[in-house]
Amino acid sequence: MAPGPVSNLRREAAARGIAPERVVFAPYVQSDADHLARLKRADLFLDTLPYNAHATASDALWAGVPVLTVMGNGFPGRVAASLLTVLGLQELIAPSLASYEAMASRFAREPDLLSDMRKKLARHRDTMPLFDTAKFTRGLETAYITMFEGAQQKLPPRNFTLEGRP
Repeated sequence: MAPGPVSNLRREAAARGIAPERVVFAPYVQSDADHLARLKRADLFLDTLPYNAHATASDALWAGVPVLTVMGNGFPGRVAASLLTVLGLQELIAPSLASYEAMASRFAREPDLLSDMRKKLARHRDTMPLFDTAKFTRGLETAYITMFEGAQQKLPPRNFTLEGRP
């Protein structure tokens, strides 16, 4: 029988100097609380191309785990970068795969740097608009009113920025 993906990944980790037992494959959990608690155990969330994380990246950020991403060209490859931008954590968006790899390696070698990023994420999680549902709702309502009033006045569509939004 051919080796499966678990043994293949652990073998490749070992070949690259990573203890195979550090590669964790988590079983499915039904509870959101269990899912978030499990995510908190991660040091760093590595978001990869071509189809980057969406809700899972948001969950990791909510759980306090920094997300390192490389921005793709289309919508699926840009979601995590958008989340990080709204959180004010643009330094976690790598401009290329080479810089993504270098940044991931640096975080692995410099635990203090990773700790500082976790602290910054913790501060921003409670002060930036991504997880402020009430502020988001007020902003969305303001956007609807602004668009409605413009339509009532027969104005052409226009761009506008809501308070507190990038």
